[in-house]
Parts: sequence; structure tokens; C-alpha cells
Amino acid sequence: MSILNKLVCASALALTVGVAVADNDRHDDRSANITVFAPGAGDVAGVSSRGFLVDLAVEFEGDLASTGASSELTGPGPLQNAGPFPGTFSLGANKDHFPGLVVLLSSTAASATNAGPGQNVSNLFNIISVTNRTPTATEIWGTWIIGAKNVFGVEGQMTPSRLFVTVVEGLAPDVVLDLNGDGKFNAKDLKLMGYNVIAKSRHVDFIVNGLP
Repeated sequence: MSILNKLVCASALALTVGVAVADNDRHDDRSANITVFAPGAGDVAGVSSRGFLVDLAVEFEGDLASTGASSELTGPGPLQNAGPFPGTFSLGANKDHFPGLVVLLSSTAASATNAGPGQNVSNLFNIISVTNRTPTATEIWGTWIIGAKNVFGVEGQMTPSRLFVTVVEGLAPDVVLDLNGDGKFNAKDLKLMGYNVIAKSRHVDFIVNGLP
């Protein structure tokens, strides 16, 4: 075999190994996979600091019962705990319909939620639905439209924000604590809090549009 052929074969082998490693890193032996549909990276979302959408799906390995999730259609005021799929509507973990979901927005105002960017807002999701079931997997879809002004952005301003989404085993915390003191709220803090993170976390940087 010529030197050139040896180099080509070695490069191909290295590429194959690299792809395998990347694939293993991506899956990371986790049992859930998250897809965020909205907001998209770099989006300028909303009107007057509200009216933007968080839309996501989580595919779990296992049956519906193993996800802990169930259908929900809810909102504030008279929409809360109303049929056909009643659910609570408040800050914190979505205990009744998607208990393992953790959703944070870095632009969350401390004056509005006390916990600021560490506040889990998954119980503000308006829709939780079961969108696909197979013999080996279950997909849960969640949608939240932000209706309150000056909670996740500032009216009249363009507010940079980072969406953080992950799933933990069991019941998620109402508030994520910055236990490593790095100024961020993420999976590292959840692990330090004693939670088993079962999905690769997703981050989306976007702008909350505070203009009319």
C-alpha cells in the first residue's frame, strides 16, 4: 500500500471514530431527547415584552406512564383547571402534567418572580400533549405563550434572553439554585442539587421584543 493510500485510510478511520464519539456525546446515554421549535436562535420575539412562544417536544424512551406526563390545556384566571384537560397555572414545576420538565429564562425579572432567572416556569405552559407513541418511545409536546408584560423582558426595550430546557428524573424543582456560583442556572446546578438530569439540555439565545 502506498503512503498516500495509507494516509487516506488513516484519515477515513479517524473520521469514522470522530463521528462515533460525537454521536455518543450527543446521546450521552440519556433517556430523553429535547427539540426546541420556538424561539429560534437569534429570533426577535414578541410584542411589548409579551406574546412570544416557547414550543418544544421531548421524546422519552419508554411508555407514557414512565414519562409522568399527561394532557393539559390551561391558562390564567378562568382558564385554570377548566375542561377538557384541566391543569394548574403558576410559577414552579408542572407537578400535575409534566413533572420532570425544567424551563428557565435568563430575562426573568427578579421583581416579578422573586427567584429571577432560576425560576422554573414549566407550570406556566398552556398546552401539554402526547404527540407520538411507539412500542419503545413516547413524545410529549409543550407550548407556552407569554401573556404578561415586564416579566420576561421589559416593555419598550430589546432584552437579550437565554432559554434553558432540560428534564430531570422525578419531580423538578420550583427554583434552580446557582450552587456553583458561576452566575448561570443550568444542568450543573441541578446535579449539585441532587437531581438526575435525563436529557441533554438545550439553550437558545434570542431577544424579547419590548417594542409595540
